[in-house]
Amino acid sequence: MLRCKLIFVIYLLFLTFSGNLYSQIEDAESTYKSTNLGGPRIGLTYILGEGEAYQTLKSNEMDRLISQFGWHFEYQVAPTTVAGPSFVVQFVPLIGGVEYGKFIPSITLAFGIRFLSGIEFGMGPNLVATEAGVATSLVLVGGKSFDYGGVSIPLNLAYVINPRGHRISFIFGYALN
Repeated sequence: MLRCKLIFVIYLLFLTFSGNLYSQIEDAESTYKSTNLGGPRIGLTYILGEGEAYQTLKSNEMDRLISQFGWHFEYQVAPTTVAGPSFVVQFVPLIGGVEYGKFIPSITLAFGIRFLSGIEFGMGPNLVATEAGVATSLVLVGGKSFDYGGVSIPLNLAYVINPRGHRISFIFGYALN
């Protein structure tokens, strides 16, 4: 019975204050600023564990550490009426393994949030072309972007989850605002 009363009180509070919140939102005109922050990216990927991904690399005379080179396409949207986070969509094609004379293409599509401090996080799908075909994974990414005289310098750490083997990548680069 106490639980029902608590839910009822919370419901009444919600009804009481939601009208004020809605009217504030309704009065403000929503405008948005979009920015393209694309640029080159380089980094390293490390294969974790002894799984199938590592065994495949080993059989191809490659080690756990793989170079990454590519380009970062980013579309960022932020409301101009309030100071707050930006909403980000990122598309990152990379080529790995060149130090081994290999060509390992991958693409990542990540959806995330970047705060005013430059701290960002997101997640999305990742595709890697392998000998056996295309492998799909889930990527979780976090990082921080630094502003250096109008140039954005992002430092990102990505954790890639796949049944064949997990990977961790450090990717950095720059973008002109």
